[in-house]
Amino acid sequence: MRYILIEHQKTEAALHGIPRGNLSDLYPRWLGARELLLHHRDPYSPEVTREIQTGYYGRPLDPARPNDPKDQQAFAYPAYVVFLLAPTVPLPFSAVQTGFRWLLPALTIGNVLLWLRLLRWRPSCWTTASMIVLTLGSFQVLQAIKLQQLTLVVAALIAACAALLVRGNLALAGVLLALATIKPQLVLPLTMWLLLWAVSDWRRCQNFVWGFLSTLAVLFFAAEYVLPRWLARFHQAITAYRQYNDGAGSLLDVLITPPWGHALAALILLALAFIGWRFRPTSNDSPSFTLMIAFILAVTVVIVPKIAPYNQILLLPAVLLLVRDWRILWSHRMRAVFIACAAISVWPWLAATALAIVFLGLPSSTIQQAWAIPLWMSLAIPFAVVLALCIRLREFNRSTTIRPVLSI
Repeated sequence: MRYILIEHQKTEAALHGIPRGNLSDLYPRWLGARELLLHHRDPYSPEVTREIQTGYYGRPLDPARPNDPKDQQAFAYPAYVVFLLAPTVPLPFSAVQTGFRWLLPALTIGNVLLWLRLLRWRPSCWTTASMIVLTLGSFQVLQAIKLQQLTLVVAALIAACAALLVRGNLALAGVLLALATIKPQLVLPLTMWLLLWAVSDWRRCQNFVWGFLSTLAVLFFAAEYVLPRWLARFHQAITAYRQYNDGAGSLLDVLITPPWGHALAALILLALAFIGWRFRPTSNDSPSFTLMIAFILAVTVVIVPKIAPYNQILLLPAVLLLVRDWRILWSHRMRAVFIACAAISVWPWLAATALAIVFLGLPSSTIQQAWAIPLWMSLAIPFAVVLALCIRLREFNRSTTIRPVLSI
């Protein structure tokens, strides 16, 4: 990645005059938090946006330059993200970057270990270490670490929330899920199902709802206190983001055009709602509960309105589940489908390994022209995982009766 993809990007930037600054996705959020909390400035304002561009790109973007990036890198998060970043705002950004370079890999390792525990899978130490190395070495995670994407923080919060739910610590699980809404598009489907699940057994699960809603209310009103009418500003920032960002559509929008993509996404959501309703009486300590969470997160990657490989970290629980149950899928009559899904999923590692080997014997300029080969299947990976998981879900539904928590 460093010697092929990044070097290719540097060459293209020098050739076409494309600005390159710190290129840290954390920087717009950090600078917006610093300006709001320390200097009481609106992080959504055009003035702060230009300051963000100066750090992120090295200079403010110029609409008159056709090769300048379209992404304005404006502060497009809920205002309450500033409270999570508050401990970092007195520090220089170089120190914050260094800290996040260690924090994000640590959170990702914890993410793997938590999901293994949730899946009730106790592989050998060698297998566990291999899965951690493969996860950290995946393009999706490497990109997220390089960009310092808060998606890895959100993924860790989701994993911790799921672990607390399984252990029965419902109130704290609700608190963590509310904190994960700093990226609402990634947690909305899961949140809707978990609220449905909790309401279905209100007497036993109401603490989850109260933990979630009370934390979300505190975040909303605290943000309103430091930045009045922030919700309207956030809505304007999201609307502008979708207009200037080419990657603001979902995978479906790109593959089959936006109108058809929206229609198919609606159908997928209806199917997910049906399955979610079917699984709503699932006990939080049953395998079907974890299976449903993994399925919702995988579907989220398909329908989320943002094409970004780093969002595929949400596929982790589904991938681990499929690896654990590969013998069941192998014996299934749709073996060919499973083989195709597995081949698509492992392509990035195989292609990147091949490029690394070839890099030792060919000029770097030649290899850089092949930078996109490991990414050829990136759009297909979420669909492959969802399809394989549908097969597993079907087999699970046939062989297992959902353990109800409702009195019928």
